[in-house]
Amino acid sequence: MNRIEFGTDGWRAVIAKEFTFANVCLVAQAIASFLKESGLSGQGVVIGYDSRFLSEQFAAAVAGVMAGNNINSWLTVDATPTPVTAFAIKALDAGGAVMITASHNPPEYNGIKFIPEYAGPATPEITEAIEKNLENLQVEEVCSLSEDAGRECGLIRDLDAKPLYLAHLQKMLNYRFIHRGSMKIVLDPMWGAGRGYLEEIIKGTKIELDVIHNYRDVLFGGSLPEPNEKGLVPLKEAVLEKEADLGLALDGDADRFGVIDSNGEYMSPNEMLPLILYYLMEDRNWRGAVARTVATTHMLDRVADEYGLPVMETAVGFKYIAQSLINHRSVLGGEESGGMSVQGHVPEKDGILAIALIVEMLACRRKSLRELKEELNREFGCLVSARLDLKCDHKKKEEVINLLRAWSPEMISDRKVSNRLTIDGVKLLLDDGSWVLVRPSGTEPVFRIYVEANSSEQLGMLQNSVRQLLGL
Repeated sequence: MNRIEFGTDGWRAVIAKEFTFANVCLVAQAIASFLKESGLSGQGVVIGYDSRFLSEQFAAAVAGVMAGNNINSWLTVDATPTPVTAFAIKALDAGGAVMITASHNPPEYNGIKFIPEYAGPATPEITEAIEKNLENLQVEEVCSLSEDAGRECGLIRDLDAKPLYLAHLQKMLNYRFIHRGSMKIVLDPMWGAGRGYLEEIIKGTKIELDVIHNYRDVLFGGSLPEPNEKGLVPLKEAVLEKEADLGLALDGDADRFGVIDSNGEYMSPNEMLPLILYYLMEDRNWRGAVARTVATTHMLDRVADEYGLPVMETAVGFKYIAQSLINHRSVLGGEESGGMSVQGHVPEKDGILAIALIVEMLACRRKSLRELKEELNREFGCLVSARLDLKCDHKKKEEVINLLRAWSPEMISDRKVSNRLTIDGVKLLLDDGSWVLVRPSGTEPVFRIYVEANSSEQLGMLQNSVRQLLGL
């Protein structure tokens, strides 16, 4: 059996260890077989890649395998964000896309993910079908042509997906609002594939944009291309130094976003998603269901409730949010880790779209992020959220997993448990609107404890109480 296992968002592995050209071609052959089995091979496939080491060469190898299977491919001419590659599927009516990316993983990793014809993350059923094709596949069974041969017979064509995507975004954004803005922004694309997009979006406006880390560095400055609080210290420093109104960031393949306010403080996705939703409701008059994962802030619920909108709660993973965007035409789908998309866009998380909407929101409202947050809290109350990762040995992990199966306490700290959900892990809703969620990692001896509370003090108390109850 091949040593290739798909995770929540494709296959990722260390370059030259497991992530080799031979293994990438095996995965490409399994995807090619899936496209044939699904009757989609005739529509061709988009092939995109991020700015990691050897990504363009791995992408060319995938195109060679598609050509060997008589499947047309559009190979992007430059490093291309995951959401842009996904949009190209719709623009070209392709049968799907293959994206070479390890997103925000360490620099020594690369990865490959398949994006189906609906332009969102693959469902578990699709992933399982590709894995089944991989099970006994041998290297000598891979059908492949060289890139030159594939181009000569017209099976491999170049694609610049950027203009197609930007034209679509221009239709989605309200440029009348954007032109009101005269703010100063610092952008950090974190050396990744999202370079050059926001620059185009705000061209011709009064918005001043400074960009840091806007060149390819396959080592990502020696850190992770992840736009979380730790990873955005350089952006924080730049915002304070330049006295900017806002700091925005994208991860390595630009499907997640990060935000720093004018005071140099990190604004988490759990803080930003309700602000964006409230803006879309109030100023853009959008309506529809709201989708969030079980680990994402309930402030979205409070905003949705104000407008009489249903909330779809899903398991963790944007693939579940994507299905809600497709099936329920959700107005917004978001997750606490920084993934977001909206109605009328592809059902793939898109950091570029997110930061563009944030710029539009601030330009329209003419208020700072802090002022908008205070306004939201006055309207809907205050919620504070955090995730705590606790390591343990494998034996302890099994013990706690067994305990969780029947874990149903009446109280957590000093609050009464009002409901118990098992959509993904165990989530306990408390009688004052706070909640806790415990999920074991699928791959590591780690438990993740998510807590949302009415104050920082209560959040700490709930975290400690859960740890004591579970012996972690």
